[in-house]
Amino acid sequence: MGKIREGEVFTLTDDSDEGHEVEVLGSLDVEGTEYVAVGLLEDIEEDTDEDIDIFFFRVEGEGELLDIESDEEFEKVSLAFEAAFEAKE
Repeated sequence: MGKIREGEVFTLTDDSDEGHEVEVLGSLDVEGTEYVAVGLLEDIEEDTDEDIDIFFFRVEGEGELLDIESDEEFEKVSLAFEAAFEAKE
């Protein structure tokens, strides 16, 4: 898969083998590890003012997305993305 780019759309499969199309909202290097923020494509396309659910994943190897295991890691990553998104506005 290689480098994951903003705006890229792909399908994630959940625990019940259901596929969900997601769009990459951004990627960020946090303390030497790459993370991506994704949102459900259907939420993004509706383009309402409601907050869309954003999911964070750790990027390993050739673009493999791994769940963030610990609350500490999630907190660190979500704060870093929040700061990056605010800086863009």
